[in-house]
Formats: sequence, C-alpha cells, structure tokens
Amino acid sequence: MSRSIPSLTVCDHDVSVTTTPTDRRAERVFDSLADAVGDTPLVRLRAVSARDDVQIWAKLEYLNPGGSSKDRAAAAMILDAERRGLLRPGGTIVEGTSGNTGIALAQFGAARGYRTVVVAPDKTSEEKLAILRAHGAEVVIAPSGVPADHPDYVRNQARRIADSIDGGWLTGQYDNPANPAAHEATTGPEIWRQTAGTVTHLVAGIGTGGTITGTGRFLKAQGAVTVIGAEPEGSNYSLPRSAEPHAEGEHAWYIEAVGHFRHPRSPVDDWPDSYDAGVIDAIEVIPDATALATLHHVARHEGLLVGGSSGTALAAAARVAETAAPGAVIVAVLPDSGRAYLSKYFSPDWLARWGFDDLTAKPTGVPLPRIPTLSVSLTVGEAIHRWPDGYDSALVTLRTGPRTVAAEVAGSVRRSALNDADPNDPIERHVRRALVAGRRESLDVARSRLASIGPEPEDLVALSDRGFVDTVVKWRDFTHHADSHPQLEHREDRRR
Repeated sequence: MSRSIPSLTVCDHDVSVTTTPTDRRAERVFDSLADAVGDTPLVRLRAVSARDDVQIWAKLEYLNPGGSSKDRAAAAMILDAERRGLLRPGGTIVEGTSGNTGIALAQFGAARGYRTVVVAPDKTSEEKLAILRAHGAEVVIAPSGVPADHPDYVRNQARRIADSIDGGWLTGQYDNPANPAAHEATTGPEIWRQTAGTVTHLVAGIGTGGTITGTGRFLKAQGAVTVIGAEPEGSNYSLPRSAEPHAEGEHAWYIEAVGHFRHPRSPVDDWPDSYDAGVIDAIEVIPDATALATLHHVARHEGLLVGGSSGTALAAAARVAETAAPGAVIVAVLPDSGRAYLSKYFSPDWLARWGFDDLTAKPTGVPLPRIPTLSVSLTVGEAIHRWPDGYDSALVTLRTGPRTVAAEVAGSVRRSALNDADPNDPIERHVRRALVAGRRESLDVARSRLASIGPEPEDLVALSDRGFVDTVVKWRDFTHHADSHPQLEHREDRRR
C-alpha cells in the first residue's frame, strides 16, 4: 500500500492570521539566535528519481541561521559547555573544522560575546573562509595532506591553540556527545513530525557522524526506518575498521565536509565518537563526479542550490529509490548551500582544472605503467632502489595504486637530483611543487596558473580527468604545444 505525507492546503489570497503570545515559535520569533535554529523545511523532489511510486524529500538544513546543519550541533555544544562551566564569559571557542561548524560557532560566539579561533584545512572554500572572518573569527589554515599524528594536523593545531589560551575551550565536535544529541533531540523529531510518521528511509552524509547518528537513532526508536549513510569514494566508513591505511579504495576526494580521510602514514584510524556505526544499515559510496553532476542537476531542475555533501546525499537517495519498495518515503538531509562553493563546484575554471567539466562520462583512471610513480613516504634510498631504468623523472604521490588521484599529487622529482642526497632523507624534501591541469582545461589558463609556480623544463605536469591522473607530460612539452592546441584534450598522450 502506498504511503504518502498528508498534503498541505495553501491559500494565496485573503489570508488573515490571528496569533497569541504562545505562537512565537510558529511565527519564527525568538529572543536569541540559538533559539532560531531548527524547524527547517522538508521539500518534495521530483527530478531526482524516475519512479513515481517512491517519494524523495529534502530536509533543507542550509536554511538554518548560519547556513548549515552544523548550527544545531554548535548551539548545543556551546550551551552544554556553558552549563558545565567549560566555557565562561570572555572565553575563547576553538575548533578544527572544514568550515560549517566553524561558521556556526563563530556566529553564536559573536552573539554571546566569545572570541572564536577556527583551524581550517587548506581545501576549504574561499566563501566559507570569508564568512568566518566576517563573523570576526580568527582563521588558521592547516595543510590537509598530513597524517593524524603530525603537529600541523587540523585537530592537533586546534587542541594546541585551545590549551595555550586562558579560558580556551576546544569544541571537539568529533567526540562531543552534544553533537549527535542535538540531532536526536531536534532533527529526528522534526522529520518524524513533518512526514507524519511515514518516513521509511533516512539518507545523510557521514562526516563527524553526528547528524546521521542522532537523527537515525531517534527515527529507529519510532519505527522501522532504514538509515543509509552516504560517503565519497575514497572515504573509509564503508571499509572494515581493521583495514590498513593503504587499503584498496582509500584516497583523497574533492567534496568538502563529508567522509573520513585516512592518511596512509597515520598510525591509527580513530573514527569519531560522535559516529555510531550501529545506527547505520548501509552505506552508499558516491564518486565525486556523481555528486557534482547531482548538485548541478538539482540546481537546474529542482531550483535547489546545494553544496557538495548535499549532492552526495541526493545521489545516494536516488540509488536507494531504485530498489525501494513502492510507497517508500525517503528523506535526504541536505547540510549546506551551494552559495558557499560558487568558486569551486559551480566554477567552470575549478571544474576544468580538476577534470570535472564533463560530468557525463566515467573517470578513465588510466594506470601510468611507463611513468615511475613513487610514494611521498619513501626515503631517497628507497626511491632510488625502486626507480625503473631509462627514466629521469617520477611523479610523487601521497599513495600509489592502479589509479592516481590528482589531488594527491605531491609533485615530481628528477633522478639526477637524488645523486648526492642522503639515502635516509625523506624524498619529499627533494620534490618539486605539484603541477596539475585538467584534461580539458584552457591551455592559456593552465599555463598562466602553473607558470607562477616557477616550473623547470623537466618537471612533470599531471593531467586530470574527473579527478584522476590519466596523462603525464613534461613542462617543456606542455608549453611547447600550448600555442597550437586550445584545450589539453587535443594533446597527444606523451606516454606512448
């Protein structure tokens, strides 16, 4: 039997409203910014799935005051810290975050008189960094390609800064129980109420795990709701906890604020305490190209401008709809807006740079059998020992495997540059800066951008197609043909 959410009657004329003081929540009138969080709308989507016997609904979390679902956790964590005496008047809020939690903390911090310091990875969008600074937050940029035990790792820097400040409080969203508790107390009940108890599937991205854990826990307690996690291809929530850091399928990805990245040199893999894997029934692994294609699709056909993690969740919801029973009611949580990513996911230049300008084709992921590819974790001696004869340059990457993610290219190194080096030196000390261009990126744009790095003729340029390296050329060849080829896809494959 088909299930549906009771329809709402909307009148567009001759509307008169009578209220009483107790209607303030319904009227969205609040005494504080923290009170305004939540009660985000649920919107029916009709262009995500071809099935008309299955409903997909979007929970528009980007309509929270700070523009994301992180408002819920941030408000809850601040209020909890105040009650427990961990955050006192004049104190400083410190957190390591890819942006949205930091924005939420900064806005509430500004409203409540706190100083806020945010440590953000270097891949955070410029829009989110600008919003943080607009709220008065102090922003520290951390490298995203370092292992968890490195002193410059995002969370390590945040912890060190909090410890160094008198009155500093480390939010610790990854392990703070107030994070999932906020969603169990608000997001879950809202979805249950908005669907009149008919929801059959919850789909949400897994980042810190707070949203899906708290929301899923509440919904499962109400009835037979299936909870589906969504993560980018390369994240490891869907892999066994015992998997080694170099497990097949683990690599960097391009979508912000979702997934769990494990650096190949991280000694341990600590999943967040905010994430309860027992709540999750299944996980859908979504390639970046699919997430990006989905968010562009809903912008043009649903009128929703959403971020990358929302594209990941919606792509997962579309998959769930393919096999769901007739009458299924699928709710996808959309964490943030695409306005925070106009310089990335909606920028033709950014898409072309990483090879995502053609989102209709599958990534080639072509192996590079004739180009030495070395792990950045090697010593000079190990690199020389593994260097194939007949080649004078090698691509150096975060990890090696059948496919090389363009974002994991550390740079290139010449064999002759290692002749006088200490065999025990890390090879990364001798690596030239990374040169990456999109397969179909404008040559004028790519050449201008890469020339500013100061490359030498023998440095290698990795060409990216849908995020993966599929061709490597030397800088001298790259520039030699630049005037005769308007786009990189017309270039001959230099591996032949």
